[in-house]
This record gives sequence, C-alpha cells and structure tokens, in this order.
Amino acid sequence: MIPAILDLAALKALYAEGLSPLDLVEEVIARRKASDDPAVFITETPDEDLRGAACDLLVSHPQPNSLPLWGIPFAVKDNIDVAGLPTTAACPAFAYAAQQDATVVARLRAAGALVIGKTNLDQFATGLNGTRSPYGAPRSVFDKAYVSGGSSSGSAVAVASGLASFALGTDTAGSGRVPAAFNNLVGIKPTPGLVPNVGVVPACRSVDVVTVFAATVGDGAAIRKVMEGYDAGDPYSRKPTPVALPTSGLRIGVLDGAEREFFGNVAVEALYDAAIARAKSLGATIVPFDYAPFRQAAELLYNGPWVAERLAAVKDFFGTNADDVDPTVRKIIEGAKAYDAVDAFEGQYRLGHLRQKALAEWEKLDLLMLPTSPTTYTVEAMLADPIVRNSHFGRYTNFANLFGYAAIAVPGGFGADGLPSGVTLFGPSFSDDALAPFADALHRAASCGMGKDKVAVLPEASKVAAADDGLVTIMVVGAHLTGMPLNHELTGPGGTLFKTCRTSGDYRLYVLPNTTPPKPGLIRDPGFKGQGLEVEVWKVTPAAFGRFVQNIPAPLGIGKVTLEDGSQVSGFLCEPYAIQGAQEVTALGGWRAYIASRKSS
Repeated sequence: MIPAILDLAALKALYAEGLSPLDLVEEVIARRKASDDPAVFITETPDEDLRGAACDLLVSHPQPNSLPLWGIPFAVKDNIDVAGLPTTAACPAFAYAAQQDATVVARLRAAGALVIGKTNLDQFATGLNGTRSPYGAPRSVFDKAYVSGGSSSGSAVAVASGLASFALGTDTAGSGRVPAAFNNLVGIKPTPGLVPNVGVVPACRSVDVVTVFAATVGDGAAIRKVMEGYDAGDPYSRKPTPVALPTSGLRIGVLDGAEREFFGNVAVEALYDAAIARAKSLGATIVPFDYAPFRQAAELLYNGPWVAERLAAVKDFFGTNADDVDPTVRKIIEGAKAYDAVDAFEGQYRLGHLRQKALAEWEKLDLLMLPTSPTTYTVEAMLADPIVRNSHFGRYTNFANLFGYAAIAVPGGFGADGLPSGVTLFGPSFSDDALAPFADALHRAASCGMGKDKVAVLPEASKVAAADDGLVTIMVVGAHLTGMPLNHELTGPGGTLFKTCRTSGDYRLYVLPNTTPPKPGLIRDPGFKGQGLEVEVWKVTPAAFGRFVQNIPAPLGIGKVTLEDGSQVSGFLCEPYAIQGAQEVTALGGWRAYIASRKSS
C-alpha cells in the first residue's frame, strides 16, 4: 500500500518489494486529480509525459533503486526552469517556455527523480504568505482558512498533502522555511552558493538559495547533496569548505526577554518553549543571546536597498508591464526607486557592522534555534493587511542569507487550534551536513509526524547518524557531577558534558558511609517504581575513560545504566553489600538535591 506521505524510505522499500514507478505515477496522477486545493500547481506535467518519464527510467535503469532517487516524484517551484514546461514566476505576462532544465533540476533528473509539475508561488518570489498569485492561494493542509506560507506555497502543500515526495523552493527571506512550518515539513535551506541558481528566476540574486521541502531531515539532506556542487554559470556559486560542529554538548542560542515576539500567538510561543526543552533533553546547553543585531539585519532585506535588487531582477519586464504585476508585489518593487547607489553602499556598511555584532554573539554559541515564524494568519486577515502581516512571518528568517548561514527548519508540534509550528536551526556557512543530525533528532523528539499525517512514525532508514567523534560516554551520579568535588577528573582530561537526564524509575540512591568527599551508591531494584534520579552523561576520550575506570575505588564500579528514554549507557553502580544500613536518599531525586539538603539543615 502506498502511504499518505511519500517519504524516500517508504518508496524505496516499496520499489525493492516490486512496486513499479509506473504504479506510483498512476497514484500521483490520481492524487493530483483528487486534490482539494486547486491552487497547488500552475502547470502539471501532462499525464502521458509523466508516464513516459517513468517508462524511460525503466528502460535506462531497470534495476529498482539503481539511482539515488530512482522513481521519486518531485515538484518544482515555478520560478525554476523545467525543460518543456513554462516558467511563469506566477505572472502570466512574464511566462516563457523553458528550453532546458535548471542545473538543480537536471541533477535531480539524472539521479532518477520524476518531475510532476510546476508549483504556485508568491509572484516573483516576493512574499512569505502564499496569497500573491493570480493562480490562487494554496492553503494550509490543516485548515483551509489559513495561509500555506510562501513564497514557495505550492511546493510545501504538494509534499505535505502527499502529491510529491519532495519539492524545490527558493529562499531569499524565508520562503523555504515558513511554508515548511505551516505544513509540518522539513525545510532545508543550504548555505548560499552551495546549490547553484542557474536556471532560476532571481528575486535578490546575491542572496537567493534553492531549497528542499521534505518529510524528514534525512530525505532533505540526501536531496540537497544531489543538487549541490559548483557551477561557474552562477556568479555566486562557491566551492564549499565543510564546517564541523560539536557532536555533543551543543550550545544553542535561544530568544530571551524583549526579543521574544510572537504577535500575541501564545500557542506558537508555547511550542517554541517546548522545542527548547526537547533540545535540552537531547544534551544541548541552552544559551539566551542578544537577537538584536540579527533582527536589525533582517529588517534591511525589505526596508533597505536590497529591495532595489528585486527591481534589477525584472527591470525590463517591469518597465513595460508594471500593470501586470500583483498590486502588493508592484508596491514592494516600486519601493526600489527610493534608493540610489549611495544607499546601496551604506546598506552594505550597515550590514557589515551588524555582522560584527552577530559574530560577538556566536562566540558563546554553536547554533541558533528560533521560531520559524512567530505566528500565522488566515488568508482573509493576510489580504486585509498584506505587507505588515507578511513582515511578521520574516522576523526570524530574513537575516539568514544576508549573513550566509545554513539553516534547517523542522516541525515543532501542534497547538490547541490544530495548527503546526516549527523551529529553525541556524549554523555557520557550510555547516549544512553538521546541522542535520541534531535537526533530525529534534524532529523525531517532537513526535508530530510528517506533513498531513500527524501520527506518522519517522522511519529509521531516514535517520541522520551523528558523526562518530571517537569519544566514550560515561554517566555520573554523585561527586563527579558539574560543580561537585571530583568533577575535575572529567574536565581535566578534556571531558565534555553531553546531557543532563534521569535514570529509569527502578534505581535507588544511598549515601555511602565513611567516604571523602561524600559519595552515593546507585543500585538497581527491578521491582521498584520511582521517578528516576538526576544524572549527567559525559564524553571523554577512550584513554581518559580507561584511566578514570582504573581509579574507581570499591565498592563502586562501572556497569550499564538504563536511562529514562530506555537507552543504556556506562555509568557508576554500587555493589549491594555496601548499602547495608546506609541512608537512602532516593526520594530527593538525585545527589545534588541531597547535598543541598545538607547545607540547608
């Protein structure tokens, strides 16, 4: 049975079991016809052409899964060229017949993927809401009254509703991330220059990025890798120098104080706080930071001379066909006339100053985690105030490409109103691969499914494995905890805190007599049903681990300890004989609480 959401793992498994791409194409054709959102596509690949593409694939590569994206159906935002289909940029008067594929489309087709159509967008990719198109406004797959997000509106809805396995978008100000949040999807926004823009109608050429909407981080990262690679035809294409991130103990910057703005949407704020809690449970250190320089840079994209770059992209057409442009889009592009060359240079200087301030914040951070959008609106509300409300969507997205960051947007759960929200992780330029493992773990911890299928279980086959850092984990429960007398035995050889968590509920904690400094004894009692005990998991080098274990005095030793999430880790345990007559402190919840109780008594 073909699943509701066409994730890569499911389709590859079905192909391995004998499903033909022709069978899947028939399902896609049927789903397109049955779709309850007529605004998703501007141009569909004709049924016979789609069948023909599947047949050609079977002739050239008959072995199932013999190409990375063998038989995988995808949709393309209609400002990206697909040979044989028109490119409209959601403006009929601008439309032209594409003679060849954009570089990214050509690479995906060569990998076996099948184009099912060109999707709707905010005209000339100018907007974050999805209502600025003469072809209609795609809607949230969860509530038709609400916007889908834009400008890559149709692309997100195509994936979230199960019409395509993945879709291409573009992102200048957040267009590859906001629609992902509004439709419970992953949005992969590569570092600017990593993926070529040849064959893409520009919005702001110097900061545009081709993006991927996918069901999982693993899917999106795999698709991005097919697309990426230097192309001299793109003046902003770059050869990457991959940037690594810590594989444990990530320092994640989050909003604090006055910079937390959700425009009255308490549901989205609550979901952001829940995502912060999940990040902490995954071992991250949460660090409030000053978002002001990032916000001020974000404001430059629409309230600064970068607006002139939008006019540069379409100046010839705009000079003769301004009346054919959506009124809101026309107003934005016409705003470019207020800027001159001096303004452009001064804008660059202003951005440079803000970049320096942002770099100062990065000194204490490894990643940023921000709400993808602080709120959402109905289509009716958006149309009533299209510029101001659209700007709300970009509050936490507009800075990313100006600063050259990599970003991955992941689902963050659903509010009481049934609408989804999400968060975006930002990393330094070319940290794209390094971002993926934590982004994937964060999505999985949210347990909110994929696209319209809220209860779907993310497949293990798409899980993004963390890079092997060569370190050994060890759980500590007492005098080796952070701030305790023996913590230096971990930090001295370069150990790092991986996470703070709890054991499973069948452990007891005792105060061992006659120990200096005071030490606890952790015992597993299989019949006991407690609340678990607070512990820390550290990472050390194998050599440091060996020395550490060698110096542990009896009755303590190292054994496997089960944590509250069911995983097991090496950690301190005590031999049962040593607790006879010892004081039990299990009820306090951990050694730190016991030490605090001694100081207060």
